[in-house]
Amino acid sequence: MKSRIALLVALFAAVPAVPMHAQTGAAMFRGGPTHTGVYTSPTTPTLGTLAWKFSTTGRFVSTPAVHGDVVFAGNTDGNVYAVDAQDGALKWKFATNGPVSSSPAVSNGLVIAGSVDGRIYAIDEAAGTVKWKFATAGERRFTAPGIHGGMPRTQLMADPFDLFMSSPIVDNGSVYVGSGDHNVYALDVTTGALKWKFETGDVVHASPAVANGTVFVGSWDSYFYALDAKTGALKWKFATGRDTVIYNQVGIASSAAVVGNKVYFGCRDGFLYVLDVNTGALKWKHDNNHGWVIGSPAVTDGTVYFATSDGTRFKALDAETGAVRFSNVNKAISFSSPAVVNNAVMFGTSDGWLHSIDRATGKILAEFQTDGSKANAAKYTDAEGRMNSALLYPDFTLEGMFVGLNRMFTLGSVLSSPVVHNGVVYFGSMDGGLYAVR
Repeated sequence: MKSRIALLVALFAAVPAVPMHAQTGAAMFRGGPTHTGVYTSPTTPTLGTLAWKFSTTGRFVSTPAVHGDVVFAGNTDGNVYAVDAQDGALKWKFATNGPVSSSPAVSNGLVIAGSVDGRIYAIDEAAGTVKWKFATAGERRFTAPGIHGGMPRTQLMADPFDLFMSSPIVDNGSVYVGSGDHNVYALDVTTGALKWKFETGDVVHASPAVANGTVFVGSWDSYFYALDAKTGALKWKFATGRDTVIYNQVGIASSAAVVGNKVYFGCRDGFLYVLDVNTGALKWKHDNNHGWVIGSPAVTDGTVYFATSDGTRFKALDAETGAVRFSNVNKAISFSSPAVVNNAVMFGTSDGWLHSIDRATGKILAEFQTDGSKANAAKYTDAEGRMNSALLYPDFTLEGMFVGLNRMFTLGSVLSSPVVHNGVVYFGSMDGGLYAVR
């Protein structure tokens, strides 16, 4: 196992045919219930033109959803925003009682999102008024003693890097969502009434994927679950790695992608897993040398794409065998989930950049820098533009980790995942901006 210092430094450190598995008309996290992360667009954004930026006083962890001519996104200031997709003008905002780090789903005239206040809200898509709300038993972060080697080692600590809430998925009249109260919920999309709930052993902040009557979701208890979509009954579960020393290499924050008879997901134990959807049997797994896979993989045309934190890699693997097709080194860690559109794959990094690479070769096509990165990159990056963890984190206490994260966020970190619609890529930044880039 790596030393505490090594672990922390590494962590913070012409349009072709539309790809298979593209999900159209679905406005929710990763493009639809199966979470393949593939989008259709008549053109591929070149990242050369800022169409608009909508500014807030909070931060965007939430991934936007685009439905019709409106972009919907949650913010840490407690609001869900509806913004005109053409010019970035505010249409409405809806206030919850806590930060909204859940990505909204738009369905049946409703915008559905979760808040740290422990409630799932269904908001009228046109008016911005509440239609129903559902109270869970409450939100919380994953906690463990001396997490990531922090001092004091015996103190129970909330994990600073448990940044995302579960994003709701709508399928066949039901809303599926995880919660910090350890449960996976199925709610009626029209009324918010509880259909069923399933209790795991810890926080559920991954977003459920739904395919062929099965809900697939991971928990911070280290298990990945397959549940009956109608009843919530357990079909099977799969155990990933455990770390009961400093609780660094444990927990599933990555949401799954389902293609054919395989389900793909990442884990903080440093592996990307591929399981049989019917039995949970391991097909293959890929070793990322302790690198967390927080973002959700994108899968199309026989290739799976994902980013890592430790090692700062972006990888493309053969979806059938796990063979490496390319492995790029980034200048910073990435928690953003990739979006595939035409010939490109787009993803964000924590130094405030959005990247577009060729999905066949991994070659960089274009990059876009957020305003936060432009203003503050020189403070925390080296001469080559690589994030310098020694400048970010003052010590190995829990407080030091939060200080380091907040410093990193001043770079306009792109934790939000890009969404491509009609030749424009939309994404949120920790500098408080919701960006639309052509």
